[in-house]
Amino acid sequence: MHRRQFLAGAAATGAGVGAAVGLAAPAIAQDRITWDMVTSWPTGAPGLDDSARRIAKRITDLSGGRLVINVHGAGEIVPAFGVFDAVSQGVAQIYHSVPAYWISKNKAIGMFGSFPFGMTMFEKLGWMYWGGGQELYDKIYDGFGLKGFLAGGTGPQWFGWFRNEINTLDDLRGMRIRTTGFAGEMLRRVGVAVVTLPGGEVFQALQSGTIDAGEFVGPWNDFAFGFHQVAKNYYAPGLGEPCSTEEIGINAAAYNALPDDLKLIIKTVAMSAADETTMDYEINNAKTLRVLESDHGVNIRVLPQQIVDGLAVAANEMVEELLADPDPVVREVMGSYAKFRNLMAEYAPYAHAGVMNARTRPFAEG
Repeated sequence: MHRRQFLAGAAATGAGVGAAVGLAAPAIAQDRITWDMVTSWPTGAPGLDDSARRIAKRITDLSGGRLVINVHGAGEIVPAFGVFDAVSQGVAQIYHSVPAYWISKNKAIGMFGSFPFGMTMFEKLGWMYWGGGQELYDKIYDGFGLKGFLAGGTGPQWFGWFRNEINTLDDLRGMRIRTTGFAGEMLRRVGVAVVTLPGGEVFQALQSGTIDAGEFVGPWNDFAFGFHQVAKNYYAPGLGEPCSTEEIGINAAAYNALPDDLKLIIKTVAMSAADETTMDYEINNAKTLRVLESDHGVNIRVLPQQIVDGLAVAANEMVEELLADPDPVVREVMGSYAKFRNLMAEYAPYAHAGVMNARTRPFAEG
């Protein structure tokens, strides 16, 4: 979808409740089950809405039309931040969102989305598939009447858009910055006034001065939302969110009523989306960053080391507190997460980080 089309769609969604957007099922389907998917994204949001619709269509197609999923953008049935409760309560059967939004329900949920100075997307999937993460995820979501699957990621996010340069922690103190989840808690600890808003409201807040700076995802999404029109200093890396993982959450009663083959289709589609969506972001973020810099005068900046060091102290404080949390599930998830994160961080200098740090000279392109 072109950016202009997306912006028009987002404006229409914000204006009121729209008609449900369905996905066509195959012509012949026996014992058809129809589910509503509610999302936290404006209809047409690059990457995010694309991923939700890709997942819904693939489940519909692979099931031969036995399980049809109709997709509804934020505000069409429930607000962006209302999808968790809507599916838990059976208002809809499935949602597409990110775990970072649900920390107020249980702090441990946020670790499945992103954690400051934490795992990359592929490290996270390793933890989920082979390190006990899925079992812990299931333990928490079962208490809310949900079955969850991670279903894609945005890759390393960006620190955000600022009107002026930032050089020290003192420059951040007192600023009103939009972010979410554990990233927000990290910033609070260094004196930031954190503001949590749905992605579709960030541009207006930046433009009006309600917030002084903000982050959403990365170049691809941020360009579509137009943040570069009101702030020209774009900072990386987004240490608060080394990856932001997308998820599908399913009403447990609806999921358990499915035959085993449909359950397997959902699980397999989620695993497929984890790779496909993440690569979609990696490629489009890289392409869009060139456009932001060359065509729109955006200043691409790296966070000063003094800020990085201060944020690292805050993140470590958070880990220690979570390891001592009164809730045994929070302690268990943080311990499992930290153990797997440290294993991968120990290996990274010899593998991915080593290659990336050495790969500075471009190839000839012919």
